[in-house]
Amino acid sequence: MEETDVDLTFRTIPCSQCKFPIQPNSSNTLCVKCLRSKNDITLGLRKKHYLLHCPQCKSYSEPLTSWIKLPLQPKQLLDFCLVILQKNLTSSNVRLVCSQTIPSRPNSKIIKIRATVQKQVPNGEILHQSYLVEFVQHNRICESCTRVQPNPNQWDSVVQLRQHALRMHSFFRLEHAISKHGVAANAVRINKMKHGIDYFFFNRIHANRLLDFIKGRLPVRISESKQLVSHDSNSYRYTFSVEVCPICRKDLIFLPPKVALCLGNIGPLVICTKVTNVIVLFDPLTSTQCCLDSDMYWRAPFKSLLTRKELVEYVVLDVKEVCSEVNADGKKFNLAHVEVARVKDLGKNDTRFNIKTHLGYLLKTGDCALGYDLWEANCNDTEIELKEHIGDGVILMKKRSGLKRLMTRFGEHKSYLQDLEEITNEVHGISLGGEEPPLEEKLGDLNISVEEHQEKKKVRRIE
Repeated sequence: MEETDVDLTFRTIPCSQCKFPIQPNSSNTLCVKCLRSKNDITLGLRKKHYLLHCPQCKSYSEPLTSWIKLPLQPKQLLDFCLVILQKNLTSSNVRLVCSQTIPSRPNSKIIKIRATVQKQVPNGEILHQSYLVEFVQHNRICESCTRVQPNPNQWDSVVQLRQHALRMHSFFRLEHAISKHGVAANAVRINKMKHGIDYFFFNRIHANRLLDFIKGRLPVRISESKQLVSHDSNSYRYTFSVEVCPICRKDLIFLPPKVALCLGNIGPLVICTKVTNVIVLFDPLTSTQCCLDSDMYWRAPFKSLLTRKELVEYVVLDVKEVCSEVNADGKKFNLAHVEVARVKDLGKNDTRFNIKTHLGYLLKTGDCALGYDLWEANCNDTEIELKEHIGDGVILMKKRSGLKRLMTRFGEHKSYLQDLEEITNEVHGISLGGEEPPLEEKLGDLNISVEEHQEKKKVRRIE
């Protein structure tokens, strides 16, 4: 008996908290029960999960991936719940040992699972602990069912895309890009408005995706607002107002003094050569170029002075080269002094303009070009002092080659008609070569007087 008592004394130690005899462990102070009471390994684990279920196609939403269809058997649904649970445990360095389903009512939308997990505590002991996890099922129509049978009144966010400009060329290009890349494929409803389009989405994530796409295409200004729909569910409807920059390519712009100073005293009369998420401006008088980003533009917004609809046709009378060519944005330009006149003034007056242009490498004497007439420009903005910066009064934009092509096509058509007439004459005269026979030989014995011709006309009218 004494030997047994001695062995037990050396093999067990009392717990420092409950004084229960325990085997020596790494902690050397607490038993498993006391150690578990001080270290809750389920702390930080989610005790409640939500399952999004589509009642139309019987599919479930897998977090951050997509919708998957599950059979009606409870085992597959339980496996799907365990996959969601395992992702939560892995993020907390906790291992799932076993799980057990707790029976519930037949029509209940709550699935209860008792999970047993294990984790190694800082002192080296591995603890096991069980806790209750609930999976609550919520009905929501998936994206595919929404596209097949959309409800126009069931929307969460709306993107109001607008451009207040006379010529909405950049807006139409943006609309084409949205349709091409399918960014608005998840829209529940699309409404055409006076100055733009409204995109309605069931989920705010799809609206944000469209906003990110628009911001990467054009300089825009976005304002956000929300409206409370229901106090019970604390749900909101979000409205995103997107204003597109009214500047389009090939527009003539008069820069405000503050903007011109920030861009290195360029201009102030400049041409817009490209519009993406930045605006590329070109000075035709100095062949210098600069870029204007979206933030800088919306700090001091401005509009176009003249658009492509107001281009005037000029004829080049004389060209004198000034300096060597300059490359800007992959394109070459050559400054030159050019004498031009308006096409509509030819034959009426002798008004001519001696101007400086960047199209010296393209223009030749006798060519036609399109440009902006600053003398006839109507500017309603009081801040623009156009008279001080008119200069020569004309800014050429591009060479017009359509007139020569039209004359060439007209000449080809005229020669074609001549050839066709010659072929017709040869067929009627039965001549395959040589000189064309005279008209008397073609008519032969056919002689018709004027009186006979009039009598035949009367007979035809009576019939």
